[in-house]
Amino acid sequence: MLVKPGCGKGHHTLLVDGTTVLMPDTVENQRSFPQQSCQKQGLGFPIARIVGITSLSVGSVTAYCLGAFQGKGSGETSLFSQLISSISKDELLLADRYYCTWAIIALLQQQGSHFLVQNHAQRKPDFRVGKRLGTKDHLVGWKKPKRKPDWITATEYKALPEEIIIREVKVNGRVYVTTLFDEKKYSKKELAEFYRQRWTIELDFRSLKTHMKMDMLRCKSPEMIEKEIAVNLLAYNLIRVNIARAVKAEGGIPRQISFMTTVQLFNQKISLSLTLTKKVLQHVIDGIFKAIASIAVGQQKRQKQPRAIKRRPKSYPLLTVPRKDACEAINL
Repeated sequence: MLVKPGCGKGHHTLLVDGTTVLMPDTVENQRSFPQQSCQKQGLGFPIARIVGITSLSVGSVTAYCLGAFQGKGSGETSLFSQLISSISKDELLLADRYYCTWAIIALLQQQGSHFLVQNHAQRKPDFRVGKRLGTKDHLVGWKKPKRKPDWITATEYKALPEEIIIREVKVNGRVYVTTLFDEKKYSKKELAEFYRQRWTIELDFRSLKTHMKMDMLRCKSPEMIEKEIAVNLLAYNLIRVNIARAVKAEGGIPRQISFMTTVQLFNQKISLSLTLTKKVLQHVIDGIFKAIASIAVGQQKRQKQPRAIKRRPKSYPLLTVPRKDACEAINL
């Protein structure tokens, strides 16, 4: 389902999720971003975790945090805790059930941000208690857990209230937690329907990792890895901004425009644009924007294609020992 204007009812809506990227197997990269512990030394690749926040309406990345894949402080919630302050007052955050924790909700409420998240499976709601707003819809208090998360200091945790008030709703067997308390303005069915938009962040990560080939980075040092990720996100945001510009000029919804079509159009016209100036250049740019706005996702003229490749890959055996040992074995 594509995003419709105004579906956030006045709230700028953000999405959050985590993903991973691989990088060249160098000593420096392994030191900062160790490979998964289940892999043998010399056979895996350094891996990093990225937690990103994207705009629901435009798709641009508004904030992100980079860390190791495993170890203390490397979990999604730990990395996300460093991004909470980037969410402004009255902005609405959609997240999966992994982010449905007392501390995260309390911090968001403290700064006046709103959230809508699916309830964690380990938390069982009781709709018989609290203030009833409707069938399977109520306001209820959550007590502060005695055990604080590792990613927050004891002083910060102590400063949080002893109880927070949240709204729990149940629709089609699924429970959602939110701070949008007005049951007349935000009916539980509308909340459940709106929450389905959360999956679009998966498409954003796909555009970054598959279309922009960020799933396997190239740099050989942690410092350059950080710069490579930053440059990829900058390029991605520039594409998203131009999609928004095209839609604003021609009418439509940014999320309905094909990301890859936009990239292809710019690649085709960029060499021509470099040789033009003034009115001619502006005419070409206007034409590019019209072309971008004219081809929506799912409306390309090309017929559906099979998910298969024509070129047969060359068959090589998998490397089962470190490359250094394999080289020594064949050079005896």
